[in-house]
Amino acid sequence: MNDRLASVRHASLKPTEWWRGGVIYQIYPRSFADANSDGTGDLPGITSRLDYIAQLGVDAIWLSPFFRSPMKDFGYDVSDYRDVDPIFGTLADFDALVERAHQLGLKVLIDKVLSHTSDEHPWFRESRADRTNPRADWYVWADPKPDGTPPNNWLSIFGGSAWQWDSRRCQYYLHNFLASQPDLNFHHPDVRAQMLDEVKFWLDRGVDGLRLDTVNFYFHDRLLRDNPPKDVRKVGMDAIPLSNPYGFQRHVYDKSQPENLAFLNALRALLDRYPATTTIGEVADDDPFGTMAEYTTGTDRLHKAYTFSLLTHEFSATYIRQTVEALESRIGGGWPCWSIGNHDVERVMSRWGGGRAPAALAKVLMALLLSLRGSVCIYQGEELGLTEAQIPFEALRDPYGITFWPEFKGRDGCRTPMPWTSSAEHAGFSRAQPWLPVPAEHAARAVDVQDADPDSVLNAYRRFLVWRSAHTSLVKGSIRFIDAPPNALAWIREHDHQRVLALFNLSERPARFDLDASLGAIEPLSGHGFTAQLADRSVTVPGYGAFFAGLHPTSA
Repeated sequence: MNDRLASVRHASLKPTEWWRGGVIYQIYPRSFADANSDGTGDLPGITSRLDYIAQLGVDAIWLSPFFRSPMKDFGYDVSDYRDVDPIFGTLADFDALVERAHQLGLKVLIDKVLSHTSDEHPWFRESRADRTNPRADWYVWADPKPDGTPPNNWLSIFGGSAWQWDSRRCQYYLHNFLASQPDLNFHHPDVRAQMLDEVKFWLDRGVDGLRLDTVNFYFHDRLLRDNPPKDVRKVGMDAIPLSNPYGFQRHVYDKSQPENLAFLNALRALLDRYPATTTIGEVADDDPFGTMAEYTTGTDRLHKAYTFSLLTHEFSATYIRQTVEALESRIGGGWPCWSIGNHDVERVMSRWGGGRAPAALAKVLMALLLSLRGSVCIYQGEELGLTEAQIPFEALRDPYGITFWPEFKGRDGCRTPMPWTSSAEHAGFSRAQPWLPVPAEHAARAVDVQDADPDSVLNAYRRFLVWRSAHTSLVKGSIRFIDAPPNALAWIREHDHQRVLALFNLSERPARFDLDASLGAIEPLSGHGFTAQLADRSVTVPGYGAFFAGLHPTSA
């Protein structure tokens, strides 16, 4: 049937609101493409592959950190906010990347790590020298308790106390992550002003937005009060593994402090001076939806917030519906950014599919993700249906995994290099031995293989992204769930009286949806790549399949 809902790509969106419902492709630079054959991906490598990303049909790229760093946490420990680390290239390489991306119609977002620096940053070296230097209070320092122990019970996400003793100042400093990642003191006005200036440096270079790492970690409780314990029944229900004691606390005082809102106001005011720029805040919190709502409400805070709620191991239609409806009930006029994978969690095909799931699961998860209300982040390799790589202990690079092995194997398995050419050495990522190995099963799913297969996961992504962009209801419309069979989901997206019905079967067996007459006339939509059988008001959706239809009022 004719697709009466088709329209010009994002035609109803203001140019400055491209991010609302936009699709962002996350690039992990050291694993995307290696141009100089040293085994590590780099900025020129990314630039050489931008045509591939543009052909995918996304709106923007998000670059994980490429700043100068000792790489103890692979770039999330910054030692110079204004320079490119030599392993990734130069500032000129970055400028060339931005120029080429803009030529292709792609926006460029960079990952700003503002809550902490590397212990090799000149600011920290000065701060730790003594208690009277100009930057003495730029980091969070505290005296020990009378018995010499840390000032409170705060824990590091990477294991152990969040406090590290420093023999120079004879004080502890706060580190929410590695001991080599000291936390900045955002209560200090000079720190806040400096971090805004660091952001401005990159906005002036032409970036279109920021992904803000750990955006709710900027401020800490001035009184350094102890965190209370978490209800043991809820331990392990978030993205923190059970083996990590961090999950045993309610993080009331070490993050998500009320002072953060004023800094977000100042940050948004800076972004507003650069039209069409945007922010995505990474929110990891005991009450993620409440914090996301607080941080994205109105027009003077974040544009959108990134949720971990679909990055867990829990996978069911019931869980997804409860999660989305819970967020919708809390976020109000705020805007979410959804993801089912990133550089910190096990790849979704293994996490939700067990590693042997068929390609059809990757396709239906893609369609589901891209049909939620909000913006979307796609992590590199998801469009190939990549599974989690199994990395032996001796090859691990991630300090998180090394600490908690073997109960938690860390993040290396989702960070292995992109496979470009199946028959080439290291799957075409590099002519040198890569920093992490390329699994044989990834080479079999390389870009060149899938590019030549019309039924591949890659071509399913391309097809669906183009189709989605022509439906404003799917880009920015409201969402309302309706009843569905077990292991299935059904909802309606609506915008300007245009309604799209979306059905998803998350099981391997066909599912029958019986649709109520109150929904109106059902007009199946084509071009999205899925097939189903409509008989009267019943739709039979194949295993791991989807169905989309326009809904129209029936005449009296």
